[in-house]
Amino acid sequence: MTFDYHEPTSVREAIELSARFGGDGRFLAGGTDLMVQIHRGRLNPRHVVSLQCVPGLDGIEVDGAVRLGARVTHRRLESAEAFQGALRGLAEGAEVVGGHQVRNVATVGGNIVNASPAADVVVVLLALDATLTCLGPAGERTVALDGFATAPGVTGLRPNELLTRASFPRLAPRSATVFLKAGRRRAMEISIACVAARVTLDDLERCQDVRIALGAVAPTAIRARAAERHLEARPLTDGLMRETGRIAAAECRPIGDVRASARYRALLVATLVPRALARCLERIKLGAP
Repeated sequence: MTFDYHEPTSVREAIELSARFGGDGRFLAGGTDLMVQIHRGRLNPRHVVSLQCVPGLDGIEVDGAVRLGARVTHRRLESAEAFQGALRGLAEGAEVVGGHQVRNVATVGGNIVNASPAADVVVVLLALDATLTCLGPAGERTVALDGFATAPGVTGLRPNELLTRASFPRLAPRSATVFLKAGRRRAMEISIACVAARVTLDDLERCQDVRIALGAVAPTAIRARAAERHLEARPLTDGLMRETGRIAAAECRPIGDVRASARYRALLVATLVPRALARCLERIKLGAP
């Protein structure tokens, strides 16, 4: 495992280096995915371009929208005060990624561009309607997170392009988020299935806005759109939440592997979705004026 290591000090320099190296180069943020893939021989870059000394990629901004720099670590997500209220689901997704050592260095940007169908934080960001800002030789562009990953390990990043941040709108009043994960252990374990939910209720306790995102049950993290539509303008009753779980399970395309069968993953979705919705409802009621 040998490569040339580069430490640019600006985003522009990082992109110029990437353009110079082409397919022989890779960006390095936290390295918890990249270095494992290099060690296992899945990747063999001749040049690694570190982002550690690039300013402006590690900020968290919360104003009219929420912006997360690509180098924001999972540890910062789980400990940020801004993510302890209605956005608690984001902290819940971050706090089950690996162990403490991994979360201290693993980054939001790395989690996104690695394009694992079981990436916990990506599932929450999908439920938050996140958009991504990418910067490359042709300039800056914004794309939706939904559809950014097209297959396991494959994204819509263009050649020599760098993901710089993820953004999503502030939540409306009477909103809550939840993340639930099923695995053999709570952390340091790839999800067998995971669910993120975002719910906003109107003054009559009906679903004004709902997002349900699923991980580890399709080639990429997905939205359960039929399940979302099933809840529109309806109050969250126990029966309705159970029905929604079954609809979400029918939208999955899980595989069977050494960790779980496809059928078991679908059953987990049918169980986790109503639990996530019920917890959102509970959080909204606790936070109601």
